Amino acid sequence: MSGYFLYHSIGMFPQKQERISEALGAFAASWGSIDDAQWGYALGKQAEFLEDWRALLNARPGSIAQVESVTAALYQVLRGLPESTVRGGKVLIAADCFPSLHFLLAELVARMGGTLVTVAPAPGEAWVSDARMVQHWDRDVRVAILTWVTSTSSHRSDVARLVAHGHEMGTICGVDVTQGIGILPYDVTQVGADFTIGSSLKWLCGVSGAAVIHSSEALMGRCLPELRGWFSQTNPFNWDLDAFAFAPDARKFGNGTPSVLPAIGSLPGLSFVRETGVAALSRDNAGKVAQLAEWVMGSALRLVSSPRAEQRGGGLMVELPETLEGAAVVETLKAQALYADVRGQILRLSPGIITTRESITRLTESLAGLLGQKTEV
Repeated sequence: MSGYFLYHSIGMFPQKQERISEALGAFAASWGSIDDAQWGYALGKQAEFLEDWRALLNARPGSIAQVESVTAALYQVLRGLPESTVRGGKVLIAADCFPSLHFLLAELVARMGGTLVTVAPAPGEAWVSDARMVQHWDRDVRVAILTWVTSTSSHRSDVARLVAHGHEMGTICGVDVTQGIGILPYDVTQVGADFTIGSSLKWLCGVSGAAVIHSSEALMGRCLPELRGWFSQTNPFNWDLDAFAFAPDARKFGNGTPSVLPAIGSLPGLSFVRETGVAALSRDNAGKVAQLAEWVMGSALRLVSSPRAEQRGGGLMVELPETLEGAAVVETLKAQALYADVRGQILRLSPGIITTRESITRLTESLAGLLGQKTEV
């Protein structure tokens, strides 16, 4: 797997298969035991998962809840806010957001009586710039969903600046950290967003179904989630049908019986990131991305990501010429044990800790060969 460039899709780390197998095997042993300790074990592991996320975000205790996906996280927050929050106002999002969030908002905002404003990149630009977002952001924007690092260009927004502007406009600000968390440092106390959503699947090397919501204290007090259940309470074993009460912390974002298995399956990846250190992983990645970027800028490929490292996440996206079919390029690379993907003509390359410098050289040589062959034809 030294030729793995897919961290924007699924993160990898040394001995991932063995460590996840060990974690799931321990769960199976507990869950299959003929005793009454199963839930104590499972919920204890979920608590470890939440603590790892809390530490990565530098968040206060009790401010993070597990959800199935970033889409579900956004739904929980928006449908938990008072109905007057969105009605008659705007919800703002960039066109290069994770598409699933836009799919949700396209219907949900209309049902809530608001208008969805989708900000497109400026002509000739590959991503929605911070300036472009501010240009469309007035006092009618009630909620804004910000993407820290995009999956299409690896553009990194100055989310602290955008959140500060949003608060001046009276906007509730949320940040999707999925494509940056684990490879870049992030501090919710510095960014100041009202809520943060993210997945464990990418640079955190986890599994699907292990997303989170982080909420500020102020937003926590305003949210009464529509989707609720016995695990939304301080005491899940309160079964008095007339005495339901939300937990005072992030547990209120829970609902029915929690899905603990994804949290347990993600713990090895989270542990690896914390043990190795985000700073060390970031340095390793930055050197590899710089090596790729240097070659791309001297090639016939167009760099889609920013040439400036401080404006990029952990990936590098390039545009293939029309003479090369994207899917065919991916298959050619795969035959050489080089793993990347495409979105249309955009080749996405995200090297991580298991990606070697030698494999980067092999990748660039392979791409140069493809470009040369097409040029000769």
